[in-house]
Amino acid sequence: MQDNELDLFLQEMTDVKPLSQDEVRQQTEFSPTLAQQARRKAAEQEMEYDPNYLSMEYVDLVKPDDPFAFCKDGVQQGVYRNLRLGKYQLDATLNLLGKTLTEARSQLIHFIDDCHKRGIRTLLIHHGMGRNSKPHPAILRSYVFKWLPQLPAVLAAHTAQRQHGGYSATYVLLQKNAEQKRQNRERHTKN
Repeated sequence: MQDNELDLFLQEMTDVKPLSQDEVRQQTEFSPTLAQQARRKAAEQEMEYDPNYLSMEYVDLVKPDDPFAFCKDGVQQGVYRNLRLGKYQLDATLNLLGKTLTEARSQLIHFIDDCHKRGIRTLLIHHGMGRNSKPHPAILRSYVFKWLPQLPAVLAAHTAQRQHGGYSATYVLLQKNAEQKRQNRERHTKN
């Protein structure tokens, strides 16, 4: 049966001739127009810094009295414990009460960036407990808990002590800015 198929195939292929080999041309180097270069540069700059990169999509809802605790690797346990216990002087405060999610996100980003640039390390963020927020309780609080770990300058955060607002506020510890790091290196290399 296979011999019969092979014979049939060869019979059909008798008048087929191989294609002559075409010359392969070298592609000339592509040079984008000035307009294309400008569009590409604008797109790259837009990708570098999106001031609203914090997600407004799905969030795990927290209860109004759920504590929040976040600490990046490398933060000393003593430093985190002091933050958690409210032992550091609070150098700046942000009040997000009554803000929409969009306003809160924008203000949080600008506040953290401004404090980091100015060398402010310990902050207090008032977001409220959200007991009466609709359609779900603690929506703003849930988003603040989601956003803080996404901010590169934030080293740690924890629910505030009662005297600073309790569950309606959060302590935030920022990393040192470039100038503070330089001063710290100089101080430790002199000895």
